Amino acid sequence: MLKKQLIMEKALELFAEQGFEATSVQQITERCGISKGAFYLSFKSKDELIISLIDHFMTQIVSEIDYKVRTIENESLLYDFYYSSFHALSKYSNFAKLFIKEQTHTLNEELLAKLHGYNQLQDKTILSMVERLYGNNVEHSKYDLVYCIKGFIQTYLPLLLFTNISLDLVALAKSLTEKTEILAKHVTIPFITNELIQIINQPLEEHFSEEQIIEMIDRNLEVMEESIEKESLLILKEELVEPKLGRALTKGLLENIRNNPHCKWTSFILRNYFNI
Repeated sequence: MLKKQLIMEKALELFAEQGFEATSVQQITERCGISKGAFYLSFKSKDELIISLIDHFMTQIVSEIDYKVRTIENESLLYDFYYSSFHALSKYSNFAKLFIKEQTHTLNEELLAKLHGYNQLQDKTILSMVERLYGNNVEHSKYDLVYCIKGFIQTYLPLLLFTNISLDLVALAKSLTEKTEILAKHVTIPFITNELIQIINQPLEEHFSEEQIIEMIDRNLEVMEESIEKESLLILKEELVEPKLGRALTKGLLENIRNNPHCKWTSFILRNYFNI
């Protein structure tokens, strides 16, 4: 296991046991069996470690759900979106519970900016789904519908995280699909209007330059073993610099890398960059 991954794994254990504030760098290094110097080679501070943990889990969740929305047929899209959302949150429930309990102690400007960015990416994914499903029929209410869909998830999420109930995710996804369909067909007085969304979305969502994406790819390549995923990522890097592949080939290369744990976020960024 790479040292950075080890630190994140053991720190998460300690944070779950005693919280962010009560956990010291010394305790983390002792749990990892490393020196403080080794810790600071990977992270400048405990706050940077917490940000890295949030990045790790949020990128996994956002990229997984975005992939579902992009690839599932319209007939089951809404159901699969809800099911995939709760399934992903369930998979990372330990961190989700920890973050919800502890976030009031860690809301600095960098974290707020991160959360705002992930929130906008989530909005973009849900909006694309709404537009695919309902088209011009919800032009006046599509942004309001996005907020309603997010609200459904936030309302039912505590049942998943903070009760001993074994939730039937199939039944939950079906129920929320029905509710959403009713709203899409019958809402006549939306609160989140097209004008209001322009104000809400400021500052503008983060865009990644070609240079930033290449740096991201290089970091992935450093920790990947020789494989079809690594070869595909190298070709995608070349495509960024000198485009020559067709859409179908690029899509196939993205499919090759999307399940690699090092590449999920990179795959998400590249899909948006190539508009695939």
